[in-house]
Amino acid sequence: MKKLSLFILVALAAASVATAQIRSGLNPALGQDVLGAHNGYGRGCVMCHAPHSGSQGNGVATSGDPENGMYALWGQDLTPLYGQTFNFSGDGSAKYPVTLPTMATYTSGVQNTGTGITSAHDANTVILFCLSCHDGVLTHVSMMQGQTVETLPVVGGTAPTLLAKAAPSGGSAYSNDHPVGGYAIVGCTSGGTAPTGYTVPNSGYNWDCTGGGSTAVSWSSSSAMNTFVTTNYPASFWNGSGGKLATFGSIVTAVTCTTCHNQHSMTVYTNSNGSFATMFFIRGQYTPATGGNSVSQFCRNCHGGESNELNGLKSVPTT
Repeated sequence: MKKLSLFILVALAAASVATAQIRSGLNPALGQDVLGAHNGYGRGCVMCHAPHSGSQGNGVATSGDPENGMYALWGQDLTPLYGQTFNFSGDGSAKYPVTLPTMATYTSGVQNTGTGITSAHDANTVILFCLSCHDGVLTHVSMMQGQTVETLPVVGGTAPTLLAKAAPSGGSAYSNDHPVGGYAIVGCTSGGTAPTGYTVPNSGYNWDCTGGGSTAVSWSSSSAMNTFVTTNYPASFWNGSGGKLATFGSIVTAVTCTTCHNQHSMTVYTNSNGSFATMFFIRGQYTPATGGNSVSQFCRNCHGGESNELNGLKSVPTT
């Protein structure tokens, strides 16, 4: 009987380990809350949100923002960023500017000036919210330490999390950061409208971006790319997650912060194919390792022209 009990105990333990595994390897922080660094040393959701009194409820002073905390119960002071224009990395002299909403004013409950915030899901508002913590120059940094809590794999060390403080010498605050905003458009073979003075990026990426916004992206015109997202890269954020890109007015095939990051899950990415180990809140399997290609596969979500598949190599799975 004792031997049988011991066997059952061992079997249960093995089953527990098996169910705890994440596809494509063990979760790199198994047993840690998926909020990871956004758990804020135990502050949890209120690191960003405030259930009462807006940013003042989080101990952050404001400068008379009438929409303080009205959207997503946002608990950080947005006033230093309202109306700011930042130039993100571009091609040569073509910068990718983002102008954040301006602070609204109200008279007798009616908005009369400023663009204000229209939705917590508006792409410019998403950027505004993210930078209210991650700017680090104009904004209150809360309890952030300015460096990732995760060590950079392979090369070691950490990466900066206060983006404006990491500006290049002589450059603008975000000129070394991946483009976001209405100019950061995914290149398509079938249309897409760029703002005045800009063109849709190189259509050589062979994407069929007939969707965007709240519409799923179609892969019908690119069998190689379809093989990539459905077979060789099951952790793709196009696969089972609706293929949503950001909406900046009429521009629906653009990139915002949450295109690449899920701010609510640092260590696990989940889509209709299952759960995958990740890092840095990345939306996809992101497990850098010597000889591995999961990081490249993630980038190829949008940079399809550089994928194995669109270069004729269709037999290399994500490792």
